[in-house]
Amino acid sequence: MRPAPGVQAVGEKELLELIADGVPLVDGRTRDFYEKATLPGAVNVPFDEAVHRRAEFEANEQVVFFCNGPQCPQSPTGIQQLVEAGFPADRIRYYRGGMHDWVTLGLPTEPGRDPA
Repeated sequence: MRPAPGVQAVGEKELLELIADGVPLVDGRTRDFYEKATLPGAVNVPFDEAVHRRAEFEANEQVVFFCNGPQCPQSPTGIQQLVEAGFPADRIRYYRGGMHDWVTLGLPTEPGRDPA
């Protein structure tokens, strides 16, 4: 499950390690989904805005994208567009389980927060 060549997919164990290391989390879902619940500390960059907002994560060595889960095309679409626009695929991680698996495992969520 790789949304683009060179992008590494991660599971919960790897994601928890990345979070502990301070790697930014990007919720690629639309704002309405994000506002209801997201992973703690995630910022919302809807998949259709990822290319236009890439400067927000260009300074980071790595960035993790996620959406609703394996059945959801939102973050994979945003990732594909980023890679096609020249963002280095090897700096992107894709949490394949998304909100579906995260919630199913009983891991914590929080309401999305207004960036203002």
